Amino acid sequence: MINNGLFTSKTDQWATPQNFFDKFNAQYNFELDVCADKTNHKVEKYYDEQDNGLIQPWAPYRCWMNPPYGRVIGHWMKKAYDESQLGALVVCLVPARTDTKWWHDYAIRGG
Repeated sequence: MINNGLFTSKTDQWATPQNFFDKFNAQYNFELDVCADKTNHKVEKYYDEQDNGLIQPWAPYRCWMNPPYGRVIGHWMKKAYDESQLGALVVCLVPARTDTKWWHDYAIRGG
């Protein structure tokens, strides 16, 4: 059975369920939500669309990232990888798209 909701393009943003976030936050104590807005940010310090988290520094923070799931996800994954090399800890909530370039270039490499 295929979940067609996974393949729609009505929106590229998916809110993180609070109980899901809370489990990870208990382990990592996040300091920065790198792609959020005033209604869905998970921690006090966050970057919204106007701040453009892709051009902001993330290191040395412990970061939560639930990026837009559209064509720009590769840019976010590259940024997460690059910032991890600079000292950021980045936990990413992304779809398991194991057939994509961004998955092979960044997701399976880790930080």
